[in-house]
Amino acid sequence: MRMRKKADLPEKICASCGLPFAWRKKWEKNWDVVKYCSERCRGARNNKESPSIK
Repeated sequence: MRMRKKADLPEKICASCGLPFAWRKKWEKNWDVVKYCSERCRGARNNKESPSIK
């Protein structure tokens, strides 16, 4: 199997930070479900959804 160039990989926009992120091998089986670029952004979604109490 030939290596693919990073520019040829599919990209998505992160639902939390809005930045583009590229396909990774670990997301191969569930690329259609991936919404966030990192664990940090996935954790930040919880803070946005729940109202802050001050």
